[in-house]
Amino acid sequence: MSQRSPGVSFNRLHEVPQGLRSTDLDSLWPSNVKDAREVQNTLRKKVKIIPLEKLPRYIASIDASFVDNMIVAVACLFKYPELEHVEDAVSIKKIEFPYVPGYLTFREGPAVIKAVSRLKIKPELLLFDGQGIAHPAGMGIASHIGALLDIPSIGCAKSLLVGRYKEPGKKKGEFSKLIYNGETVGAVLRTKDNVKPMFVSPGHRTDVETSINLVLNCTGRYRIPEPLRYADITANKIRKMLK
Repeated sequence: MSQRSPGVSFNRLHEVPQGLRSTDLDSLWPSNVKDAREVQNTLRKKVKIIPLEKLPRYIASIDASFVDNMIVAVACLFKYPELEHVEDAVSIKKIEFPYVPGYLTFREGPAVIKAVSRLKIKPELLLFDGQGIAHPAGMGIASHIGALLDIPSIGCAKSLLVGRYKEPGKKKGEFSKLIYNGETVGAVLRTKDNVKPMFVSPGHRTDVETSINLVLNCTGRYRIPEPLRYADITANKIRKMLK
């Protein structure tokens, strides 16, 4: 008989997409890879890759930083499309899951969930510094957290995790398809002329076209979308304060 981590209620995964109304979300975070794989397999069935139903009024950019055995997660809320900063929320938690490629959400996820839940205004879209379905199991952090909270989500990563692609054109807005196992799982998007592209993939309740357009609309002078730049700077400031 297989063993499961104490306190992990796998049956509750079928009830998870209740947005921030869900309680005791910590019980959904196992401490070992075997149980984590089961969580991924169950949540993957809930991921929806569909056009965004409506443009968000508020988006939250998510980033995380590590210090010693702690993780600092920030959720930074912006009005969209103005990109006017509204508020920040922070969560600092002890790391409970080992570093295992493909399962990084299980290290960052509990703190991310807590940070998002602390926002006074519920975001209508989550933008992650990480992957969506462009992931070995189709469950990058944008897909995992998006499905868990049932909030539309997009992953926007600085580096390739899986897939193959042709180099896109050099001008901002040019892109090529990111292909993995014969499927289009995202886009390799030039967000600034003559700089390295970003790897954009839908997480949940979005599609590739939506993801490209929203990331471009959030990108200004820099390669990285402005909300994610802000979240990265914020997380690192807090990390340095804790050292």
